[in-house]
Amino acid sequence: MTSSNSLINKKEQRFQSLAFLTVIVIYLLILAGGIVRGTGSGMGCPDWPKCFGQWIPPTEISQLPANYQEIYGAKLKGEIEFNAVKTWIEYINRLLGVLSGFLVFATLITSFTYLRKDKAIILGSIVAFLMIGVNGWLGSRVVATELAQYMITLHLLLAVVVVFALLFVLIRANVNKLQQERSAKNTGGVKLLLIVVMTLTLGQIVLGAQVRDALDSVVKQLGYAQRSEWIEGLDWRFYVHRSFSLVLFGLHVLVLYRLRKQSTSIIIRRLTNYLIALVVAEIGTGIIMAYLGVPAVAQPIHLLLAILIVGLQFSVSILLTPKLLTAGDSHRMSQLVQA
Repeated sequence: MTSSNSLINKKEQRFQSLAFLTVIVIYLLILAGGIVRGTGSGMGCPDWPKCFGQWIPPTEISQLPANYQEIYGAKLKGEIEFNAVKTWIEYINRLLGVLSGFLVFATLITSFTYLRKDKAIILGSIVAFLMIGVNGWLGSRVVATELAQYMITLHLLLAVVVVFALLFVLIRANVNKLQQERSAKNTGGVKLLLIVVMTLTLGQIVLGAQVRDALDSVVKQLGYAQRSEWIEGLDWRFYVHRSFSLVLFGLHVLVLYRLRKQSTSIIIRRLTNYLIALVVAEIGTGIIMAYLGVPAVAQPIHLLLAILIVGLQFSVSILLTPKLLTAGDSHRMSQLVQA
C-alpha cells in the first residue's frame, strides 16, 4: 500500500512539474510574440505552416526561388527584400508554439493521474489543450489575414485563457500544501475587487494592442528616422492607455491594503507584493517607450509584464475561492479557510 501511494505521489509530482514548465513556456511564447510584433517580423514567414515554402527557413537569399518577390510580394506588404533576421524571429515563435502544444498535451495525459482523486484537474487540462489547439489555428489565420489587428488581439487573449487554465490546475494540484495556509473568512469583497481589477487589466491589454496597431501606422508614415516623433503621432487611445495605468496602480494598492487587513495567508501576501512590483515595472516600461522613442526591447517586456500581472491576479482570486481548491470534501475546505 505504501509503495502504491509513493508511486501515485511521484506521478502527481511529475504532473505538477510538467504543468509548471508548461506555464513558463507559454509565457516565453507570449514574449516571443511580443518580439515578433516589436520587430515587425509578423510576416517574416509569409506562408503557413511552412516558411517560404520550406520546413526549415532560408538563411540567405540564394536559398529562395529567383522569382520569390513575385510569389510573396503582396503578403510582405512591400518589404520584398528578404530579411533573414525577421524570418527566423517569426520561425522561432512558431517553434515555441509547437513546443507549447506538445507540453500542454503531455500535461493533459499526465493529468489522468487525478482521475479518481480530482476530475477538475483533468477538465482544466482538457480546456488548456483545446484552447491551445484553437490558438494554433488562429496563428495561421493571423498570417492568412496579413496581420489583421482583431486576429492578433484574439490570438493574444486566447493565450491568456490557456495560461488561466494551466494556473488553475497547477494551484489545485498543490492544494495539500495550501491547506497549511491560514486565511481570513470574509474575503469576498476583496475577491470581487480583484476580479474587477483583472477585467480592467484585460481591457487595458486590448487597448494597448490597439495603440500598438496605431503605432504601426505612424511608423509607416514617418519612418524610422523620425522615431522621436512617433508618440506625438498617436491618437486618443494612447493617452487613455497611459492615464488608465495610474488608475490600475491605485486599484492594486487598494487590493494590497485590503488583503493585508483581511488575509493572513503568506502565499497570498507574497503574490500580492509581486503583483504591485509588476505593475510598477509595467508603468516603468510604458514611460520608457513614451519618452525614449519606443525602443524595440521595451515592447515585448511591456506585453510580458501585462500577462504576468493578469496571471497573478487570477492566481490570487483562485486562492481566495476555497471551493475551487477542493474536490468537494467539506472538512478539507473548512481547514483551508479557517482563521
